Amino acid sequence: MLDVKMVRANPDTVREALARRGSTSSLDEFLVVEEERRRLVTEVETMRAERKVASEAIGARKKAGEDAAAEMAATRELGERIKAQDSGLDAVEARLKTILLDIPNLPLADVPEGGEENSVVLRHVGEPPTFDFAVKDHLDLGVALDMIDMERAARASGSRFAYLKGDLVLLQFALVRYGLDIVSDKGFRPVVPPVLVREEAMYGTGFFPTDEQQIYRTTDGDCLVGTSEVPLAALHMGEYVDGAQLPLRYTGYSSCFRREAGAAGKDTRGILRVHQFDKLEMFSFCLPEQSHDEHELIRETEEEILGGLGIAYRVVNIAAGDLGAPAAKKYDLEAWMPGQQQYREVTSCSNCTDYQARRLNCRYRTEKGPRFVHTLNGTAIAIGRTIIAIMENYQRADGTIAVPEKLRPYLGKDVIGG
Repeated sequence: MLDVKMVRANPDTVREALARRGSTSSLDEFLVVEEERRRLVTEVETMRAERKVASEAIGARKKAGEDAAAEMAATRELGERIKAQDSGLDAVEARLKTILLDIPNLPLADVPEGGEENSVVLRHVGEPPTFDFAVKDHLDLGVALDMIDMERAARASGSRFAYLKGDLVLLQFALVRYGLDIVSDKGFRPVVPPVLVREEAMYGTGFFPTDEQQIYRTTDGDCLVGTSEVPLAALHMGEYVDGAQLPLRYTGYSSCFRREAGAAGKDTRGILRVHQFDKLEMFSFCLPEQSHDEHELIRETEEEILGGLGIAYRVVNIAAGDLGAPAAKKYDLEAWMPGQQQYREVTSCSNCTDYQARRLNCRYRTEKGPRFVHTLNGTAIAIGRTIIAIMENYQRADGTIAVPEKLRPYLGKDVIGG
């Protein structure tokens, strides 16, 4: 949520920033409703002042022994008008809050202009491998080695689910331990968070209302998270944190669930885009002046993890029009996928400034009063997509898959599927 006082004081600046995202409609509506709120506040305050003067006059007439019936009737009528105006003001303020929930964060100055196609590739790291045999994609490899079963998963759960079996399961937990060792060295405390949260946590992180269509709900209205960013952010919801201890860094391992609404026919092959997947996520609460450097630390950590696996990748500065609602800036890391002959996103990291903290009411104390923290998130390892990258980049002519050197101590073998 944006700072309301800032929006009121700088509507042109906010409009310009939101235009970079592609829409200012929510701001336009906010300003109209805010004008109505100010009008109602003025009217209510004026009537209350009138009632106070009238009450004092009634008291004086009674003290003088004079009849004040007419004045009392007028005062009661004024009270009813105030009550009606108060009700209208409450409705307007509720509407303002709803509109604010729809306004996304403001992009930082170094975020590229435009939509998805205008995102800027900052650099390439590593060279895509070459093969002297016909390259297979991860699904063909997984089916041939009986390590991925989409057909039985579809019978059990529907489309876009998978069974991982055998060595791929061992590879998954090797990746988790590998990632945990790296992020723990950076000061991220491991957490296994709940994956079922209340609506408050979804609104607090900015996923509601904009991404509500992507979320699985229980019959009670609670939500299965699409990323452990949500429960990690809610860890300090409604709290004051100790500013001297910031940044507070956490890394959460969890299963994640997404409906993939609007993705019909997109990436339907294999486990690239599924409804259930696992991630190792980083999350940081920090002082406002720390958030730039914290964002760079999270990106560097993601690069260390992916680069350590020996997979070619590129770093992308995401354009303003392609940012999620909470993000003021986002980097994507895209790994080379030989089976698709293209780079695909495997991790990302976002600086959400104070946008989530205002919704979550997460603050720290200063000599000048309470301040909101800044929050950041980044995927240390998206397990399924990283498995795809390993399978396709490390495939061998005999159909087996070499294990990246960094993972061999965790996996206990050099080759899987052999």
